[in-house]
Amino acid sequence: MLRGGLVGPGLMGAALLAGMPSTSLARDFRDDGALTEGDVSILRFLAALEILESDLWEQYNELGGIRDSELTSGTGSKLYTDALNSIDGDMSQYIHDNTDDEFSHASFLNVYLQSKNAPQVSLEKFRMLDGSQATGSSKKKRLTNLMRLTVDTSWWTRYRSSTLNPDLGDVFPPAVPSLATGEHTAIPRTDADLQQPSQVQAIANTAAFHFGTIEQGGSSLYPSLAQRVSNVEVLRILLAIGPTETMHFQVWHDKAGNILPLNDPFTGLSFPDLAHSTDENLQANLIMPEPTIFSRKFPNTPVSIIRPTETRGAAMGAVNALTADGLFKGQSPAFFAFLKQLASEADEAQREI
Repeated sequence: MLRGGLVGPGLMGAALLAGMPSTSLARDFRDDGALTEGDVSILRFLAALEILESDLWEQYNELGGIRDSELTSGTGSKLYTDALNSIDGDMSQYIHDNTDDEFSHASFLNVYLQSKNAPQVSLEKFRMLDGSQATGSSKKKRLTNLMRLTVDTSWWTRYRSSTLNPDLGDVFPPAVPSLATGEHTAIPRTDADLQQPSQVQAIANTAAFHFGTIEQGGSSLYPSLAQRVSNVEVLRILLAIGPTETMHFQVWHDKAGNILPLNDPFTGLSFPDLAHSTDENLQANLIMPEPTIFSRKFPNTPVSIIRPTETRGAAMGAVNALTADGLFKGQSPAFFAFLKQLASEADEAQREI
């Protein structure tokens, strides 16, 4: 239990009757300011992922977002931006704000580590990938690759299921099957990708679904790793940042439902008509998490939850999912070794009482 009044009188009384000191219930989390090795490992892993998110979102913002005093790189691609804003008129603003948020997360986590005399995380030596060469891109070196994606859209059907839970090993079909195979670009690679209107729209649609794919991962990862921290301040940080990722996900989940049906001969991508679907597994306006089973250990009473939140292997699972997404294609073996080492250390963290 957390110190600060979260131990109810009934539970406190039961503890006293059992001969257990009441203070032990109030000190399940360390509140002496010291971080355990596990706390540091979790924070370092999350800092690395936020740096990677900052890198991919910056690419989206350079070409399709808003460049201002907060985010200065890039000059924008009008045709790509128009295609994004045809999905929703606020897309550019939301891309900007999501990008700004991820930079703030990465910066804060590293500054916090420094304040605790713990090693910060830098991925600069891995900034080696070529990004978009289209007009509007800064053309600087990248950590992530948005031009060879295999986008998993199964989060769409997962959040509509009332009987299945990925924590129990259940598998969900993708909302856009054509994105689940092959390699697809979510940004114009060069100006040649901007010659055909249907191709530009297919690229923008790919980005719109990729936004949700990225942010649903953060929605799950923070509560999954929060179960392993020992320090109450670190717990507070994870519980404060995690819900912002869920807010991002909810926005992108909603926006993706606005995509119009499209069959593009240039990319080979096909986007279904989700807005008019009568299938509850696909229906566009069902973006609230459908109540589903939490665990087979409990009575079968459905509950609306973030899914998954399994803590075992959560960090490595995130790395594997991003790798399968194609986000790191072209990266060096040293990059993968470093990222997997951070994930392994985070997954080995155990809450110390």
